[in-house]
Amino acid sequence: MSIETAVPENDVQDTQLITAQEAAKLIEEGALLIDVRSEGGRASTGAVPGAVVVNREHVEEDFSPESAHRLTQVSGTDQKIVVFCGSVNGSRPVAQKLQVLGYANAVHVDGGFPALRDAGVPTTGPTAPPVESAPPVGSAQASTDSVASER
Repeated sequence: MSIETAVPENDVQDTQLITAQEAAKLIEEGALLIDVRSEGGRASTGAVPGAVVVNREHVEEDFSPESAHRLTQVSGTDQKIVVFCGSVNGSRPVAQKLQVLGYANAVHVDGGFPALRDAGVPTTGPTAPPVESAPPVGSAQASTDSVASER
């Protein structure tokens, strides 16, 4: 069974979207912090200590009050929850699903992980080099060939 979000994707105002500074304050106050980035995303950019890693495909299972597999960190639907990803495109659907499940205090961060880091939220990492650092295969050879042919 899957819950569809009740909020249209083209909704003009995202009432669950907060700034990284607002998120930092909520985190300081004890809000549950949810990281919905992939393992690769966390390895290449870093992590927030204490954040609970949640697979976006398992939100219902991890948060539904009726679920036998509900996360132990979830205390109830009145809990303050801050969701982040690499951008709002990953966190918005999760925050919307949480709202549909009854979590009225679920919000997500404008700017995602980079904004949290820039707002002073403690982070670790990255643990892996960025994927984009390797040049495309054959590009070094092609540039060498073109320089040689111009001489």
